[in-house]
Amino acid sequence: MLNYFQTKTTLLMLFEQSQIVTVLIIVVVFFSILLVLGVRKSYKLKKENEHLDKISEELAKQEETYKDFTEGHMYDNKK
Repeated sequence: MLNYFQTKTTLLMLFEQSQIVTVLIIVVVFFSILLVLGVRKSYKLKKENEHLDKISEELAKQEETYKDFTEGHMYDNKK
């Protein structure tokens, strides 16, 4: 009889341990997916930032000097 209870207790403990392991595996997989998605998003944002920097540099090269728009005939700045 004592052997029967020890066997039941051992089986119960093994069952609980397997449940814990299953839950831990699920949690690890979930956070691994989040990590992969975060790294992927970070890579895309970095690539987009580099692209925008390149466009900004090209626009800065093409930028014209400031032209005073008040020199038109409507502003009547006769000196």
